[in-house]
Amino acid sequence: MASTHTPAHPAGPAAGTQLLDHPGPHGAEPRDGGSAGPAEPFAPEAEANRHRMPRQARGASPLLGVTAVAATLGATGFASATPAAAPAVEAPDETPVALAADPGLALAARIQQQADSQRTAAEEGARVQAAQEAEAKAAAKEAEAKRAAEEAERAKAAALTLPVKDYNLSAHYGQSARYWAHLHTGLDFAADTGTAVYAVGQGTVTSAGWSGSYGYRIVETLPDGTEIWYCHLSSIIKGSGKVTAGQQIGKVGATGNVTGPHLHLEVRPGGGAPVDPETWLQQRGLTP
Repeated sequence: MASTHTPAHPAGPAAGTQLLDHPGPHGAEPRDGGSAGPAEPFAPEAEANRHRMPRQARGASPLLGVTAVAATLGATGFASATPAAAPAVEAPDETPVALAADPGLALAARIQQQADSQRTAAEEGARVQAAQEAEAKAAAKEAEAKRAAEEAERAKAAALTLPVKDYNLSAHYGQSARYWAHLHTGLDFAADTGTAVYAVGQGTVTSAGWSGSYGYRIVETLPDGTEIWYCHLSSIIKGSGKVTAGQQIGKVGATGNVTGPHLHLEVRPGGGAPVDPETWLQQRGLTP
């Protein structure tokens, strides 16, 4: 059977290219005899049918057509109809992402951090200041106590007392008598033998023992260097060391050059020549 074809169109494809004939609009085949009859007029419906997709049978899965189209497009080099999903990005920590995404939260966090730092610094400063104030108060209290103790010590050192409590003045400073080789150099407190003799003031016993015409004698040196002589003692109780005002150091006696029991008291400023004990005592608030 001889093939049928339409003659080449003058403006159509190049020579040698053959186009297959399609059935007419009514499906009529070419007539017998091997030669085609007169050309049928061009039908638009026939041309549209040439590019129409074949109908799918009812009940078939719609995915089959989509798969076929995807396969066809893939085979012809076209991009896939379904866009590729973007790769998932995992956030290692949600908090920094949230802070970075919201500048307001980041600013609030910085403000809170600064406030916490300032509060901590303020609390530490207050603690240090309180400790310093407590230390200053303790130091002031200690200094005040030390000052009070020193004042008490000075007052105690300045405090004086009479050497004998039960006595009569039998001789004064500067008197003369036949039994004295020179003028009387002290103040005599007449009392019974054994009467207590007290330290006039706070000081140190620097000498104690027999002293010729003075009999048994005790020499006390006061803080300012003044020497107090206690003479004609019957006994010595405190022979050395520190003593306080009113502390018993001996007993009244009649040893040495005497006419009867009494205490001969001399006052020698700086360990020098004697002065009137009665005046010296009166100047310090004591009246023998």
